[in-house]
Amino acid sequence: MSTATRKNTKNTQSPALHGADSHDLIRVHGARVNNLKDVSVEIPKRRLTVFTGVSGSGKSSLVFGTIAAESQRLINETYSAFVQGFMPTLARPEVDVLEGLTTAIIVDQQRMGVDTRSTVGTATDANAMLRILFSRLGRPHIGSPKAFSFNVASISGAGAVTLERGGKTVKERRTFSITGGMCPRCEGRGSITDFDLSQLYDDSKSINEGALTIPGYSVDGWFGRIFGGSGFIDPDKPIRKYTKAELHNLLHKEPTKIKVDNINLTYEGLIPKIQKSFLSKDVDALQPHIRAFVERAITFTVCPDCEGTRLSDAARSSKINGVSIADVCAMQISDLAEWVRELDEPSVAPLLATLQHTLDSFVNIGLGYLGLDRSSGTLSGGEAQRTKMIRHLGSSLTDVTYVFDEPTIGLHPHDIQRMNELLLQLRDKGNTVLVVEHKPEAIAIADHVVDLGPGAGSAGGTVVFEGTVEGLRAGGTLTGRHLDDRAGLKPSVRTPSGALEVRGANTHNLRDVDVDIPLGVLTVVTGVAGSGKSSLIRGSVSSRDGVVSVDQAAIKGSRRSNPATYTGLLDPIRKAFAKANGVKPALFSANSEGACPNCNGAGVIYTDLAMMAGVATICEECEGKRFQAAVLDYHLGGRDISEVLAMSVSDAEEFFGEGEARTPAAHAILGRLADVGLGYLVLGQPLTTLSGGERQRLKLATRMAEKGGVYVLDEPTTGLHLADVEQLLALLDRLVDAGKSVIVIEHHQAVMAHADWIIDLGPGAGHDGGRIVFEGTPADLVATRSTLTGEHLAAYVGG
Repeated sequence: MSTATRKNTKNTQSPALHGADSHDLIRVHGARVNNLKDVSVEIPKRRLTVFTGVSGSGKSSLVFGTIAAESQRLINETYSAFVQGFMPTLARPEVDVLEGLTTAIIVDQQRMGVDTRSTVGTATDANAMLRILFSRLGRPHIGSPKAFSFNVASISGAGAVTLERGGKTVKERRTFSITGGMCPRCEGRGSITDFDLSQLYDDSKSINEGALTIPGYSVDGWFGRIFGGSGFIDPDKPIRKYTKAELHNLLHKEPTKIKVDNINLTYEGLIPKIQKSFLSKDVDALQPHIRAFVERAITFTVCPDCEGTRLSDAARSSKINGVSIADVCAMQISDLAEWVRELDEPSVAPLLATLQHTLDSFVNIGLGYLGLDRSSGTLSGGEAQRTKMIRHLGSSLTDVTYVFDEPTIGLHPHDIQRMNELLLQLRDKGNTVLVVEHKPEAIAIADHVVDLGPGAGSAGGTVVFEGTVEGLRAGGTLTGRHLDDRAGLKPSVRTPSGALEVRGANTHNLRDVDVDIPLGVLTVVTGVAGSGKSSLIRGSVSSRDGVVSVDQAAIKGSRRSNPATYTGLLDPIRKAFAKANGVKPALFSANSEGACPNCNGAGVIYTDLAMMAGVATICEECEGKRFQAAVLDYHLGGRDISEVLAMSVSDAEEFFGEGEARTPAAHAILGRLADVGLGYLVLGQPLTTLSGGERQRLKLATRMAEKGGVYVLDEPTTGLHLADVEQLLALLDRLVDAGKSVIVIEHHQAVMAHADWIIDLGPGAGHDGGRIVFEGTPADLVATRSTLTGEHLAAYVGG
């Protein structure tokens, strides 16, 4: 019996099923958030409850949108009105009764800050502790903790101060200095940028002729007005004829207040403006067209002065036992933990103990392969979630509600056991642990299970089972029926049509890896978290011509964004409506000419109540339909535009596939959405209401339209229910059978078993990984059991 299973035996019976006192329950009655249909459920406190169900069944709406949201709103209300004015306003969830709530701590998959100055060390306070440590023990002594911070510049100057002296007011001139650790050349970023000016503008044209080629810098917009009316440049003169001063003003001028058409504006040179708007975030977090511009126009090179450490010479000169703060931040955290353990200095003993606990938590949670200098924006969703867990593992708080969103994402089967033990550890301290999960290994440790369904979207939103894992297995729900699913090895594998060669790959922890990735087949890249899978594929494959890469980066979406706008589906729909009615396509956009004037196309009226939560009410004029009444008089196939946007993908696919409404361009996009298991989504549903798994598959459906011979997918099973994995495998097969090469980074054993070829990296993580430990068919991997992946896959298929 596993450690996790032994720990769990004392809590196999849920108190909710045995007349538990109401103080031991979180009671939810009449929840109607998103697709929830008057859901009522009683959740036992100080137990581990897992919420299951197909993607879109309502799990996140119940756990995050109802329970966690109301807990956070109530906590915010305990602050003064003044403090609440600085906090986000949270509306009360649509629910009749919510009782028994405790403080909720949400540990979700949201990417950590994408500011280039944010690292694993700054995000977890490990850097702050190291800065204090070096300010106390480092030799030579160079100053306070700020002297070791790459986010603090060294500044000196003088100024006048007013003092009261002997009953008189006198002014004195004082000098001041701040010693920071920022490298002055790269300003603490670790890299310097070189701009290809030919990508910023066409110097044969003038500003008014549209010389600027930077995304969003249209001559018809604000930038055209600012540059044209500033007086710093001649907007009608070709840029190649600019004087030195004009070119400096165009490219480098510092922010300067100007007035154009009696409007106060700020003029700033192109390069500092691009640095602030595009380069202050991690490049991978930018929108695709902006990222393409950045990669085309800007070259990033390691800062030669600080060698990429971000720190000044002085900060790097101070050392403890011959090691600088830059050296320790570059260490693998598991090695750094050992280095700290060897320090013996009573004067900073409490600090060392806290730092040691933080570093050991990284190792215990399976992130020992990271370095503190790793940019936080480069962490995967799973890595970000586990990093957030670190500050809670040593907490003395009890009777807290911890809320997790698929904590096993990004984890190899070998690592899931460790995550389970951490969740049980939080529970055993007297906390309530709520987990949204799909993995059978994680569901297995639950004290109580709440299964939602029976389907997704409008077909879901009800509780179809509550009880123990054993009861779920015998309950007959979709989750229960698939809980023990095991995919078998394919009887035969495809023959490659060629190979994609990778030679000398050394990104991150890779050790000059040489590998031939077969083409024309389904290749699965496996290995424990941190073994080098993403480094190999992203570093050596994703950027090649003809490769379509679908990663886990978040998709942008406001309340006005929906599947129809994100996928480009709305364009052919608008054109079809316009053609059928002889009017302009813009009329059929709720963000343009067709918008209801009362709510500006939002469908609701938002009322700001200052320190209280704002209120959203359905627009009385358009009744939530978002369009002007006159627009709804135009029909296509007997439906108006609002009725079409209220359709599900499946219904719309049928609607646009035949008859008067037949629109091949729209039908093709809808077919791709159905292929990735999103047939239940409503076309006009706001992107903000979609789960993480739904957003990933929406991105996959969109990228499938791109031309390319090789598809790279990063954990496509993220957010997928057990019953949906089979549909994903069928989609991957269709891609390969259509002549595509598919490369999947994946931990799910069903996907491994279905592969034609497996490339396994390891044997461990960080500097213990970075090598190819197996190449071959799944059957060979199971037969040899030569790696951790092989052992787990063999157990999964019963080999």
